[in-house]
Amino acid sequence: MDVKIAPSWKERLQAEFEKEYFEHLVHFVKDEYKKYTVFPPGRQIFSAFDHCSFDDVKVVIIGQDPYHGPRQANGLCFSVNDGIKLPPSLQNIYKEIEDDIGKKMPASGNLERWAKQGVLLLNATLTVRAHTPGSHQNKGWELFTDAVIRKISEEKEGVVFLLWGAYAQRKGVVIDRRKHKVLESAHPSPFAANRGFFGCRHFSQTNEYLKERGLEPIDW
Repeated sequence: MDVKIAPSWKERLQAEFEKEYFEHLVHFVKDEYKKYTVFPPGRQIFSAFDHCSFDDVKVVIIGQDPYHGPRQANGLCFSVNDGIKLPPSLQNIYKEIEDDIGKKMPASGNLERWAKQGVLLLNATLTVRAHTPGSHQNKGWELFTDAVIRKISEEKEGVVFLLWGAYAQRKGVVIDRRKHKVLESAHPSPFAANRGFFGCRHFSQTNEYLKERGLEPIDW
C-alpha cells in the first residue's frame, strides 16, 4: 500500500505510520486488494487527506465505512463518484441542507468540492471488501483515524466537528471541546434521520461559527 498523502498530513502522522499496528494494517490491506475487490480504489484510500490539507481543515465530518458497492466509494465519507445514484444517507444530508439554508439538492454526490473548502470527510475505516460492510473494521484503521482526530484537536483551534450518530460520537470523545465546536445529532441514514438529524441545522450553525472566527463559510 503506497501511502499517498498530502505532505502536511504525512509530516504529522509519520509516527503513526511507523507503529507496529500500522505495519500489520498495511499487510492486511495489501493482501485484501490482491485477493478480493476492495473499495475505494487503492489510489483513493487517502483521498480525504489529499483533498484537504491539515492547515486547511475547518470542519470534520466523521463517517464509518466506505460504501461497498461498485464505483461508489471515492475515499471521502458520505461521498460518491459523479454519475452514481445518491445513497439514502447523502440524500438526507442534502435534504437537511435544503431545509436549513435553502440550497437546492445537487445531482452529483461527489463531495470533493466540500473537501477543497476545508471539510475533512473522514471515515473511521478507510477500506472495505466489496458487498461486505464492516469487513475491514478492527484491523487498525480506527486507531489511525483516532490519531488523526486527536492531532486536529491538539494542534488546531476552532474546528467544527459534525458527529452524526452514536459511532461518530464515540470517536469524538478525544476532542477538546473547550477549543472546538462539536455539533451532534442522529445519523442521516433513513433508519435514524427522523430522530434528530432532520432539523439539526448543522450547516447554518457551522457557517455562523466560521464567520464569527473570521473564516470563509462553506458553500454546501
